[in-house]
Amino acid sequence: MIRLIENRNIRYEPDYLIKHFSESVSEEVYSFHKSFPGYSPTPLLEMRGLANQLGVNKIWIKDESHRFHLNAFKVLGASYAIAKMLTEKFCSENSLIDFSLFEDENIRHLIKDETLITATDGNHGRGVAWTAKMLGCRCIVYMPQSTTPARYENIKSLGAEVIIVDGDYDDASDLARKQAAEKNYMLIQDSSWDGYERIPLWIMQGYLTLIREALEQMRGEMPTHVFVQCGVGSLPGALNAYLLNRFERQAPLFAVVEPENAACVYESFAAGDGKAHSLQNEINTIMAGLACGTPSKLAWEIMRNHSNYFITCEDDTATDGTRLLNRQTFEDDIIISGESGAVTAGLIFQLLSDRTNNNLAEQLNLNSDSGIFLISTEGDTDPEMYQKIISQ
Repeated sequence: MIRLIENRNIRYEPDYLIKHFSESVSEEVYSFHKSFPGYSPTPLLEMRGLANQLGVNKIWIKDESHRFHLNAFKVLGASYAIAKMLTEKFCSENSLIDFSLFEDENIRHLIKDETLITATDGNHGRGVAWTAKMLGCRCIVYMPQSTTPARYENIKSLGAEVIIVDGDYDDASDLARKQAAEKNYMLIQDSSWDGYERIPLWIMQGYLTLIREALEQMRGEMPTHVFVQCGVGSLPGALNAYLLNRFERQAPLFAVVEPENAACVYESFAAGDGKAHSLQNEINTIMAGLACGTPSKLAWEIMRNHSNYFITCEDDTATDGTRLLNRQTFEDDIIISGESGAVTAGLIFQLLSDRTNNNLAEQLNLNSDSGIFLISTEGDTDPEMYQKIISQ
C-alpha cells in the first residue's frame, strides 16, 4: 500500500534556512569535492525504455554506487563537514576548503590525534571512516544491533573502531553523542537537534554536489518531479532547499519517500502541529539506510515548509525497485541498487503500472509530459541481501 499526503501550505519564498543552500555555497562544496584524488561525477542514466513503458517523458536516475568507490552518496556530506570543521580549527580563517590543505605535513601532524565519532546504519559511517583515513585522524563508529556483517566490515576495513550497540539507530546515536561530550571527540552526525546544528548543516550542504552534477548532466533540461528517499531527512532537505533557492516557483514538484514502518517525517507532517515527532512503533524495514525514528531538526523545518508531498510505501516497493533496475527489462542500463537506493524507482513503477494507483498518479500530476529525477543512493552495500532480492 502507498500512502500520500499533500502539503497544501507550501512556501516558495526562500527563508533563512533555504538561503544556506545558495548557488555560492554549492559552488564551494562542488569545488571541494573536485579537489579530492579520484573524483569523478557519478553517472546520470536516462531510462528511456522504462519511461516509454510507464508513459512519461523522461526518467533520470543518478547512480551513487560509483561515489568514491564507496557504493553510496553519504561520503559527500561527511567529507565536506569534517574538512570544514578541521579547516576552521587548524587553518587560517580565510583558508579555502580544499584537499590540498590536508596534504601539508604540519596540518596532518595537528589533526592526527583528533577523534571523529558517529552513529550509522552503514553508509554515513563508511563515509566518515573513509574521510578520517584520507585526512589522517581517528574514527569511532557506533552501529545498531541489526547491522549486517557486510556493513560492519565495510567500515572496519577503513581503520575505524566499530562498536555494535544493544539497540536501534537512535540508541546508537545517543551513545555516540554521550561519548563525544565526555571525551571531547568531534561528533559527526547527519541529524540535527537543538544545540547541534552546525555540523549537520555542513553535511547537508555537502550533498549539493550531487544535484549540481545532475543538473549539469541534464544539459539544460529540467525535471518536473523529484522523488527522494528519506531517513532522518538530510538528503531530501538539502536538495529541496537548493532547488527552491535556485528556481523558486519554477522548482520541480518535490516528494519525500519513506518506508511504511519508519515514516518519521510523514507521521510528523500528518500530526498537523508543525512539530517533529519520534515514532512510537517498532522500526522494522528492509531499507536499513532509511530505518530512522526521529527527523533531523534542520531537515524537518525545510521539508515541512517546502516539500510538496510525503509518501510511504511497503518493503516490496524497494525490492521491486532493486529487481527492476537489475534487469534489462526495458533495454535500459543495469543499475546495481540496494533496497534503500531503489525504493523510489519501485515507487514510480507501482504508481504508473498498477491501475489501483491511478488516483495517486493523477494527484502527483504524473503524465506524458513528466520528467522524473530519482537517485539510486546506494549500491549493493549488503551483498547477501542484494543477491537474495534479485534471485527472487
